[in-house]
Amino acid sequence: MESPPRPTLFDFHGVSMTRFFTDNWENVQKLKARPDDVVLASYPKAGNTWVSYILDLLYCDETTLEQQDSVPLFDKVPFLELYHPGFPSGVDATNHMTKFPRIIKTHLPVQFLPQSFWEQNAKIVYVARNAKDSAVSYFHFDRMNKAQPEPGDWSSFLHRFMEGQMVFGSWYEHVTGWWEKKQTSSNILFLFYEDLIEDFAGELNRLCSFLGLSPSAEKKKHITEKVLFDNMKRNKMVNGSTDEVFDLSISHFIRKGNVGDWKNHFTVKQDEEFTEDYKRKMKTTDLCFRTVL
Repeated sequence: MESPPRPTLFDFHGVSMTRFFTDNWENVQKLKARPDDVVLASYPKAGNTWVSYILDLLYCDETTLEQQDSVPLFDKVPFLELYHPGFPSGVDATNHMTKFPRIIKTHLPVQFLPQSFWEQNAKIVYVARNAKDSAVSYFHFDRMNKAQPEPGDWSSFLHRFMEGQMVFGSWYEHVTGWWEKKQTSSNILFLFYEDLIEDFAGELNRLCSFLGLSPSAEKKKHITEKVLFDNMKRNKMVNGSTDEVFDLSISHFIRKGNVGDWKNHFTVKQDEEFTEDYKRKMKTTDLCFRTVL
């Protein structure tokens, strides 16, 4: 059976989007948040699946920790704005959740998050990853994900990334929008992908402290083991192998997960142009990223 055509980008209130994330917009915006909801927000390819899995493991009780991998992660952590044929809508999946707290994933820019999350003061964890690695990861993701627009070649993709012509818009506006909001909102924890790689134990403690959780040393050890990159890559409930829009023969959903892979993709000229452009776009923010460890 032939795959349906890939979606095309269009401008949606100033942000590039596809219909798979806007067709259910009214219901997304009307979602009723709960005070104990935990929202996991990020630009695409910044470690959202990784942190979803950490949160899922943190909130399951010790007795069911071993059985956590009998249901695909995307069934346990609904993708709020997703509205794709063959998948439950993110809003419906969220509304049907019986587990508390609900862990809800989103890639929405800060201005698009439904108002009730702010009104209920729900906890929001934002994960950010440096722009160069984000671009590379997004490129490989778009190659293998038939529900994303055609990526084209690396060079044209990188140019579009710099222009913000990506699903969910500009990386620059996304990370700085959430960073600015964090300055005035105590309910947002801002995590960096690079910090999670470098000091997982320290960042896990920060996350637990923010969520008001105090897992045992044994549970932390178990989680740390479960979410190791190679273990996640092999885990069929996490690695995207149950998702029919992914073509894993092109690229893995969980691909490399390291810091600095951009060096294998950027030419010297691309790096220079990207760095210049980056400085221009980020000159008014104090948000800093590391591109190597």
